[in-house]
Amino acid sequence: MSAGAPAVFRAPAEWQARCLSERERGACLALVPTMGFLHEGHLSLMREGRRRVDQGGRRGLSLATIFVNPTQFGPGEDLTRYPRDLAGDLRKCAEAGVDWVLAPERPQDMFAEGHETWVTVERASQGLCGASRPGHFRGVATVVAKLFNLTRPHLALFGEKDYQQLAVIRAMARDLFFAIEIVGMPIVREPDGLARSSRNAYLSPTERQRALSLSAALAEAREAAAAGRRDAAELKARARARLMAAPARVDYVDIVHPETLAPLESAQPGSVLLLAAFVGATRLIDNARLP
Repeated sequence: MSAGAPAVFRAPAEWQARCLSERERGACLALVPTMGFLHEGHLSLMREGRRRVDQGGRRGLSLATIFVNPTQFGPGEDLTRYPRDLAGDLRKCAEAGVDWVLAPERPQDMFAEGHETWVTVERASQGLCGASRPGHFRGVATVVAKLFNLTRPHLALFGEKDYQQLAVIRAMARDLFFAIEIVGMPIVREPDGLARSSRNAYLSPTERQRALSLSAALAEAREAAAAGRRDAAELKARARARLMAAPARVDYVDIVHPETLAPLESAQPGSVLLLAAFVGATRLIDNARLP
């Protein structure tokens, strides 16, 4: 069990050597990759990682990474103003039982000059956020593959709020034979229903209220599905109308298969309704399974 502040590593090579040494000594490693500015959603992953590595009295390490990955931001996106608070993040990691944190100081520490190798997950990256943010999932898959190789964890935990990202990582781990259990964890919400997100910090008080339209749109579609309405076009129209009334600028609303992410014409139990919308200048995403 972690006690006190986590050990902080700045150099990926040192992190890699220490993780390999601990693994060879029989430690079970749980990894939570993040971009920092941690909230309760991240901490739920860290606590679950802590719980899992401690099961059965075995020796385990709860690990986290904090790295704002420039390769997953497109032109004009919010890389330079993405919120950062390393000191606060480390305090939260300590509270969540994290033993070690990798926090590279510079982007060049992870993407050196001359970097030319990329990981592209073809099918899972199509549509949804992949259509709105070209190259985003290439950046995500590449940095996660690097972190997997540096750490060689037994399990890695990701939140289901970034549902398409989770599908991309699962496909990559499967196709590249990463012997890592990919654990998806439920969305953590504010008491009023807003999904926890680092980007919520961008919202003004008025925009914060308007952002509730995302969870309200999901709830309205879920209620209609529970009442027997199955036409995907109708359910999507209901959600879209709720967003537009906020007002929020709709990026996409879609109903997909929970594993393949293929769009569905008729909602089935377990189908996932995913949406993205701009509230002011802030792009937010959310999702929910249909009953």
